[in-house]
Amino acid sequence: MRTVPLAEQIVLVTGGARGLGAAITRAFLQQGSRVVVNYHRSAAAADALATEFGPERVKAVQADVTDRQQVDALFDSAREHFGSTVTTVVNNALIDFSFNGDDRAKADEIQWSAFDSQFRGSVAGALHTTQAAVPGMREAGFGRIITIGTNLVQNPVVPYHDYTAAKAALLALTRTFSADLGPDGITVNMVSGGLLRTTDASSATPPAVFDMIAESTPLRRVTTPAEFADAVLFFASPWSRAVTGQNLVVDGGLVKD
Repeated sequence: MRTVPLAEQIVLVTGGARGLGAAITRAFLQQGSRVVVNYHRSAAAADALATEFGPERVKAVQADVTDRQQVDALFDSAREHFGSTVTTVVNNALIDFSFNGDDRAKADEIQWSAFDSQFRGSVAGALHTTQAAVPGMREAGFGRIITIGTNLVQNPVVPYHDYTAAKAALLALTRTFSADLGPDGITVNMVSGGLLRTTDASSATPPAVFDMIAESTPLRRVTTPAEFADAVLFFASPWSRAVTGQNLVVDGGLVKD
């Protein structure tokens, strides 16, 4: 299987301007990659990254990944800017969500509209970016698709019913796509985290919850976005060349899957 060093990859990070996405973006940039920072409403944060690293390293592109036409335009813009195809896609974008278990609808209250929103963000978004990326990856004989999941699929201790169901569907898509795209030299894997300390989405989490999780992990601490991003780099790197269809849980050992 052909491999491409991180420093030679063109990486798309959806939702790559803030929170976990920004940590993933920075991790790739630190390895010499060129990064397409996709954003929906975070224009200032995306532009700040482009200014910090320069146009030869970062291209900020606004697009709603739930809209296929916008995703196609995003890939066209990336290819025009960097002069080559996107080799690596990180499906990180998250439809508006706040990780505060006390404020989530219980099983007898939640409406289908909440599920529909999360499925569009997690599953439709990943479908659109993958389908847009595959022709270029086939042309290059190399591709890496990395989806972002959650350990709540294995350990649903908080009632994030809509979010968890959508990530479970994304895990299934990760596995079925890996079987379909493997013969083209394209790997598809998932990195699943627990609560991260701290992102925009987890900023509403009470400190006591962070402390409780830390005490429950073998490492006695909560994983940071930068630590999580390291695992994403692994799936993009040559060291993962024989790994596909897998889900790596990165949460300090809280969930052992």
